[in-house]
Amino acid sequence: MKTPLKLWVAGARPRTLPAAVVPVVVGTTAGYVANRQFLAVVVPRGANASVFVHVAHSFSIGNALLALVVALALQIGTNYVNDYADGVRGTDEVRVGPVRLVAGKLASVRQVKLAALASFGVSGIAGLILAIRVSYWFIPIGLLCGLAGWAYTGGRHPYGYLGLGEALVFVFFGLVATAGSAYVQHVPYFGGLQFPWAFAVWVSVPVGLLATALLQANNLRDVETDKESGKKTVAVRLGRTRAGYLYVGTLVVAAASIGVLQHYRGWALIALAALPIAVVPSRLALSDQNGRALLPMLPATARLQLAGGALLTIGLLLVRP
Repeated sequence: MKTPLKLWVAGARPRTLPAAVVPVVVGTTAGYVANRQFLAVVVPRGANASVFVHVAHSFSIGNALLALVVALALQIGTNYVNDYADGVRGTDEVRVGPVRLVAGKLASVRQVKLAALASFGVSGIAGLILAIRVSYWFIPIGLLCGLAGWAYTGGRHPYGYLGLGEALVFVFFGLVATAGSAYVQHVPYFGGLQFPWAFAVWVSVPVGLLATALLQANNLRDVETDKESGKKTVAVRLGRTRAGYLYVGTLVVAAASIGVLQHYRGWALIALAALPIAVVPSRLALSDQNGRALLPMLPATARLQLAGGALLTIGLLLVRP
């Protein structure tokens, strides 16, 4: 069976990819800004001109690109695992969302599994190079990320079927991806300057919450079909109405976390300008609609994540030391 390229692209679920791109972009910016802060702390104390110039231009595009490849390949690999695993279990027999390769008999289980392994392989190679360039601690962290991506719906006891998907998305596509992308921009020999973990973690919080909202939008749409197939997501456990409240609550907490972040970088507040995009998906979440009627929630949440991430990036860059 030969599957056209456009179907493989659709199977990679492009609308979920902001969950991989946004943390890398925001985290990279946070790392760059943290390095720039060195100018305010060390240079007035008498650092020489060569250090000043080095710090002022301290940005590794190579590390940033490697981090982006790791995140994107992990996301795509996780999506392919989800496709073949749910297809084998019959979870996707009745679909109201985007195309599924296995359930739609557009590709074989073996083909999709190989695509998932290839994606994880690309992520692993990029991650290994990044570890060599930055820190070997990234090797076990990368292995843990790959395991989390596979175990979401793969294996005997997938945590996505147990209602743990949102928590793991927040951790890996929020805290780990964002703070990790910030760390790979860190220059450790700045006269003893320590990496600002508190700042990196707070930057990660709204990013992780928006990624979580993306998964919630997906699961809210599928709540009825997931219930029938025995997939006990948070939306299934809570029920349609309370799952809708949770989605809106996640966006509210994301906005509040940006309010806290302004303590570190005042211009971060401009990220709140993306909130109008949340109106339509929030109304759908709080409505009594189900299934196909909720299809607009996923792309709208993806746009919210992209706009929020872009504005947060701008807000971080507007800060001068």
